[in-house]
Amino acid sequence: MAVLMTIKGLMVDPVTNNPIVVLHDEQGERVLPIWVGTFEANAIALQLENVAPPRPMTHDLLRQIITELKAIVVRVTVTEVKDATFFAVIELAVNGERVLVDSRPSDGIALALRAKAPIYVEEIVLEQARSQESDENRPDTDRLQRWLESIDPDELGKYKM
Repeated sequence: MAVLMTIKGLMVDPVTNNPIVVLHDEQGERVLPIWVGTFEANAIALQLENVAPPRPMTHDLLRQIITELKAIVVRVTVTEVKDATFFAVIELAVNGERVLVDSRPSDGIALALRAKAPIYVEEIVLEQARSQESDENRPDTDRLQRWLESIDPDELGKYKM
C-alpha cells in the first residue's frame, strides 16, 4: 500500500554537503529523507519557492510535453529501495490508459510539483529505509531520524546552491 507524502523541506546534509529532500506523511509521523543531486534539488527548490526561470528547465519541458500530448501526471510513487538507492515511477493517464514510467525519485518529485500531482511512497520502502538505517549501525541514525521527524519546516530555511 502506498502512503501519501508531502515535502517537508529541502536541506543540505551537513556531513556530505549533498542535498536532501525530506518527505513526510500527512500525520507527520513518518519521514523519508532522500539524498538527491544538486540539479534536481535546484529544480525542486525553484518550484517550492515559485521561482520561474527565464527559460523552461528540463522538468518544465517534460511537463509541457506531457500536457501537449493530452496526458496527465496522475501521481509519482517511490516504489523500492535497493542498496540505499531509491526507485520511483511516474504514473501517467494517456488516452484513458495507465502508463508507468521509470524515474529517479528526485526527477519524479520535481515533475509532480510542476504538475500538481501527489507523491506516494510504498509502505515497504518506509520500512526498508528504516531497517537499512538500523542495519548500518551508525550511532547517529536514531538521532538523525528523531531530528528529521521533529524539524519545523520554517527551520529548514531556503535551499542554497
